[in-house]
Amino acid sequence: MNHITGSNIATAYFRTQLPPEFEFDTDRKEQMKEWHESIEAVQSSIVKIETPQGHGTGFLCAYNEDKTWTAIATAHHVVEDADKWQQPIRIHNIAAAKTILVHEADRVILVDALKDSAVILIPGGKAKPLDLPEKPVEFIDTTKLRLKVGVEVGWLGYPGIGADALCFFTGNISPWLKNRSAYLIDGVAISGVSGGPVFYGAAGGDSDTIQIIGTITAYMPNRTLPGLSFAQDVSHFQATVAVIKNRDEAERKKKEQAEAAAAVAATASENPPEPDSK
Repeated sequence: MNHITGSNIATAYFRTQLPPEFEFDTDRKEQMKEWHESIEAVQSSIVKIETPQGHGTGFLCAYNEDKTWTAIATAHHVVEDADKWQQPIRIHNIAAAKTILVHEADRVILVDALKDSAVILIPGGKAKPLDLPEKPVEFIDTTKLRLKVGVEVGWLGYPGIGADALCFFTGNISPWLKNRSAYLIDGVAISGVSGGPVFYGAAGGDSDTIQIIGTITAYMPNRTLPGLSFAQDVSHFQATVAVIKNRDEAERKKKEQAEAAAAVAATASENPPEPDSK
């Protein structure tokens, strides 16, 4: 298994061999026409992550309630060495021409090495110059839905051969690997695309109708033939978002309790008890 980080070569070649009279079914043609709208809804959330060892792709996955923290999802191997050696990383919002340098002291990286997943937590003030969207694209609910074999999905990333060009790839779901919590996808991926979001849903320019199902983490070639891409599910990212929300809830409750206690104290000072009369 190669960590990489696809135009679907096999599919693209197949389509060039079709006779002129061949027609895709109506639903298929409509979906193909709408991919550009899905891309427009997702691409503003995508960043390029540069480390001393190379680069990968990531995407906005969450804010905490008051936006004092910004969460960027990626593949663990993209940031593994930089995290281990406490090296700085650069995060680029190529579309907005914005870049930040994030030192080890300015971030927290929460990882699940077995799922090759990582979330970079950056203080809101430090992340603000990236000019990321106000709202992340939703994750699929992994507790309720698995995509069926044959469903077409898309993914975006910054391949090494494309410099700073965000590239789009498509493929079809092959099996769901229950023991790995991941999909195999009939489509290629290229070095630099690791950490890029794999997404699915009805396109229409509205991110609420599109869901991220996973991240590209590896490509498994088949000698001279196209292989399969490995898409890790979003469970680690969802767990991290839950931790952020739970902390927000705890902070909110703590603040409410402090305010209630202060209100009781203020009332007591304004209305002291009557002295006992004897």
